[in-house]
Amino acid sequence: MELRTIERWALGHHGIITRAKAAELGWGDVDWARAVRRGELEMLHRGVARLVGAPRTPEQRIHAAVLAAGPTALASHRSAARLWGIPRPDNDPVDLIVDRSVTRLRLDGVVPHRPRDREDLRPSHRLSTPCTNMLRTLVDLGAAIGSVEAAVSMAITSGTVTPNVLQYLLARHARPGRNGVGALRNALERWPLDGKPADSELELRMASLLRRYRLPPATFHPPRIEGFEVDFLVDGTEVVLECVGWDYHGRTRRQFERDTSRATRLMEVGYVVCPFTWRQVVRRPGETAARIGGLLQRWAPHLFRSS
Repeated sequence: MELRTIERWALGHHGIITRAKAAELGWGDVDWARAVRRGELEMLHRGVARLVGAPRTPEQRIHAAVLAAGPTALASHRSAARLWGIPRPDNDPVDLIVDRSVTRLRLDGVVPHRPRDREDLRPSHRLSTPCTNMLRTLVDLGAAIGSVEAAVSMAITSGTVTPNVLQYLLARHARPGRNGVGALRNALERWPLDGKPADSELELRMASLLRRYRLPPATFHPPRIEGFEVDFLVDGTEVVLECVGWDYHGRTRRQFERDTSRATRLMEVGYVVCPFTWRQVVRRPGETAARIGGLLQRWAPHLFRSS
């Protein structure tokens, strides 16, 4: 039996093939053994092999481990976070949630979890791999690494979840001794944008900059001004701080024209519109904070008068 019989299927699954799937595709035991002997397949776990030549990736390791652990296994914790797009180190071990009846699972590089808490364990599929849903993943990730602030920020800014949904999750899982709940609670308490979903990472960075340098408070996405949504309005002033990301503000001439017209209208009715870029906010935060302070000294001096 030729390798191409299984190659197409394997390449659609991270270069991984199981012996059972190969049999479904017409391979017998002799075909499998011959492919391993010829170096066309590399055994990763019992009954699970990698197609030699397929790129080695963390996602491939996760997929192979889930297949090897059986039909009820789910990628979880750090592995599920990676599948959901949350940055994780490439050398993370593979985390799996398995049924409590699975007691003798021994897979290299795999950490099995058998939780008593079975809430929110209906499987999701990311990159062809069964895994925990985003809500459950955040709780379990907090149990594994102790902090989920970056993960929560990514999940909310990507639109995958909202702060209100995460608060609901917190209530569902909150019970004495439940690992990970404290980390999620801390992340939500430190959420910098008053529970409102951010449109971009840059808005999160701006909110953090204002807090870090103890600048006057600003309201994120205040009620619309002249029909326009603005990023931040410094409280008690007409000073607007705008986060100017290239993706949103420099993509097309039409968008550029809209932004220019919007800024002009806001200035026409008395607002001071101050745009800031990623480089200014992230790469030069001290300089940018000083510039914001100078703008406020000029346009809102009352904020700095002693009471």
